Amino acid sequence: MLSRNEVKYIQSLYHKKNRDKEGLFIAEGVKVIDELLSSDFKITKIFSLSDWKESHPYVTNVIEVDEASLNRISNFETPQKVLAIVEQKNTTQLPNLNTSITLILDGIQDPGNLGTIIRTADWFGIKNIIASPDTADVYNPKVVQSTMGSFTRVNMFYHDLETLLSFQKIKVIGAMLDGDNFSELQKHETCLLVIGNESKGIRPYIQAYIQQKITIPKIGNAESLNAAVATGIILWEMLSH
Repeated sequence: MLSRNEVKYIQSLYHKKNRDKEGLFIAEGVKVIDELLSSDFKITKIFSLSDWKESHPYVTNVIEVDEASLNRISNFETPQKVLAIVEQKNTTQLPNLNTSITLILDGIQDPGNLGTIIRTADWFGIKNIIASPDTADVYNPKVVQSTMGSFTRVNMFYHDLETLLSFQKIKVIGAMLDGDNFSELQKHETCLLVIGNESKGIRPYIQAYIQQKITIPKIGNAESLNAAVATGIILWEMLSH
């Protein structure tokens, strides 16, 4: 049985302030933990039910708990057999942007949207995402869960976008309602694709750095597309020519 202090500490990691202070995050569920075990993330401790532990005899740092204990530390109404405490990666040191398409996220605030964007990027082979500091935290439990493990393969970085874009020589493409039909896009192997906030779009001072505005033509009457859905459609167009 877990002590009260252990439970309190684990629960504290569901808050960004404490995650950042400790440099740790929580991951839950069989699928996500299996993805982590196959990645270069460092897992510091695993709490699991007996059947998960027995099916993973090669895994160390596993503490067997009962369902009641797992329920106390889980972020879900129904615990998912296994929960891990994992070390965060450095999300500030930027990668080389001259080798592929890089997603730029300007103020994506919904954790579910961010998780879906990361999962979509993984599907299309996008390795790097750079987000504004006010974008949802990649280590938010809802983001981690909604990526279905894709966060282990897609590198997420946080950086001031104006500073980033001001010295880039790579083509910058922005998804905007007043853009050109995205079907006119040429295939790009190296560019920055900017996706804006769910309700406000790309901020004006970021728009100043966009060299080509694109939009997905509307057929029906919806006011706008979900940011994650739009990302998937645009990436398909960019990569399928």
